[in-house]
Amino acid sequence: MCGIVGVLGNHEVAPLLVEALKRLEYRGYDSAGIATVNKGRLDRRRAVGKLVNLSDLLVHEPLAGKSGIGHTRWATHGAATTTNAHPHRSGPVAVVHNGIIENFRELRAELAAAGLSFESETDTETVALLARHYIDQGDTPVEAARKTLKRLRGAFALCFLFDGEQDLIIAARKGSPLAIGHGEGEMFVGSDAIALAPMTDRITYLEEGDWAVVTRKGVTIYDEQDRLANRAETRIAVDSTRIEKAGYKHFMAKEIAEQPVVIADALRSYVQNGAINLPAAVDFTGVDRISMVACGTASYACHVAKYWFEQIAGLPCDIDVASEFRYREPPLSPKQWALFVSQSGETADTLAALRYTREKVAKIVAVVNVPTSSIAREADLALPIMAGIEVGVASTKAFTCQLITLALLALKAAMDRGRLDAAGLARHLADLAALPGLMNHALALSPTIATIAEELSEAQDVLFLGRGAMFPLALEGALKLKEISYIHAEGYASGELKHGPIALIDNRVPVIVLAPRDHLFEKTVSNMQEVMARHGKVLLISDAEGVAEAGMDVWRTLTMPEVSPTFAPILYALPAQLLAYHTAIAKGTDVDQPRNLAKSVTVE
Repeated sequence: MCGIVGVLGNHEVAPLLVEALKRLEYRGYDSAGIATVNKGRLDRRRAVGKLVNLSDLLVHEPLAGKSGIGHTRWATHGAATTTNAHPHRSGPVAVVHNGIIENFRELRAELAAAGLSFESETDTETVALLARHYIDQGDTPVEAARKTLKRLRGAFALCFLFDGEQDLIIAARKGSPLAIGHGEGEMFVGSDAIALAPMTDRITYLEEGDWAVVTRKGVTIYDEQDRLANRAETRIAVDSTRIEKAGYKHFMAKEIAEQPVVIADALRSYVQNGAINLPAAVDFTGVDRISMVACGTASYACHVAKYWFEQIAGLPCDIDVASEFRYREPPLSPKQWALFVSQSGETADTLAALRYTREKVAKIVAVVNVPTSSIAREADLALPIMAGIEVGVASTKAFTCQLITLALLALKAAMDRGRLDAAGLARHLADLAALPGLMNHALALSPTIATIAEELSEAQDVLFLGRGAMFPLALEGALKLKEISYIHAEGYASGELKHGPIALIDNRVPVIVLAPRDHLFEKTVSNMQEVMARHGKVLLISDAEGVAEAGMDVWRTLTMPEVSPTFAPILYALPAQLLAYHTAIAKGTDVDQPRNLAKSVTVE
């Protein structure tokens, strides 16, 4: 969601800004722009749509200068127009912003009363006008930025650039991530270290409430109380920030195909010599309940894991979507753990929920893909899921790596609570170890799935059904199809079909049934019969025994390899992902950057 980059360089900055913004395209955006200072003069260029439109504009209207800021915008206030695109400028001030300024209306009224006028519908323009107002009153750019920051309520990452200041960027972070990059006589700012990787591997992450004065000589960081703050400089692994399709047409296709490898990597990291190798702090002795909090796909991973924690470990588990968690004011206890699951580790709602639980529970655990993220840093303990960088907006390999990590946590809880002996653990670990090989078999179904997807792409509505731990996977499968093909899809527990959704069934509504041959399979077959009796089209995804038992009346079948029923959701995630992918291809939609969506949701 929204990308920020800033450069105080030794070379022409416009090409560097555009290239850095390209590395942030995966976050999702609808417009882009840059501003530079050249010979003391501030200027900007903005364009709606893809970055190529900005690049074309810069060919015809070049922007010189060795200092600049850039932005890709995901709309929160105002439509995607050139006027609403960043950077926003008022007089000598240009600003780029991620997040939401909650009190922009009252600030806007105050500034209008002072005679300042607005040209956009955005909250961000208010920041530029407020800083200009202070400069007009005689403040220096640094003091004007400081005073402006004190007036803002909400979540933001901000960069200020000033007319006449070729060696100054002011950066600030509250609720949205921002990093400072260090070079040789150059300095950089980015909302994501990925954007800065071609320019530097030396990064300082701003902490909550920090603001920074950046010059080519270095950075001075202040905390929320304006005290000098010493923030550590870290080195990032350049390989971990490499964004390549590696011959695949889309990042999503690449990331689906990577799952056998990343799952194996995660297992190697956390399972050694037949034992679960988690930090010593992961000890569930005396823990009486777990609260799991997440958004979107990560929330569905939590719902799958609930079955594992309760059935294997006997540990009660509550699940909340992060945007609702703190508002329902859940009772929390000092014998309880809170688990926060996030791909980016910057999800605003999840981070706010984490802060709500602080000092209310025994331990806060983050399950994230980015060990340096805000959620990881603010938790008591962070467990990386080892998925590697995920660029496609619709999460795939991060989802299955979240499941692996949560499965291992559930097994550890079962051991700590005396619910699982060494032999039982060995069986479960063997089942998990078999998954990478089984995933390769599932990936081989891709041509068959592509053929089915051609017909599926003509549907307007699709239902996904599952029982037990396959029910959350039905929710995830429906989400994937919605996200990238724009087909309306819903996931239901199979037993709920007759309590309402069956009213939708006719010969135009495909029903996708996720059902390995397990102890619930016979009940699932009964639900399928209910669909087929009403001329519904059933796609059954099951193993060979399940497909044979279901009979010949189903519309289509996908035969999966046999897998442990306990961990079947991890394997069955792949055909659900491939169905969404190939359906989107058949419809011609933008697979990696679906409309209206962002990879990292940093606003509430």
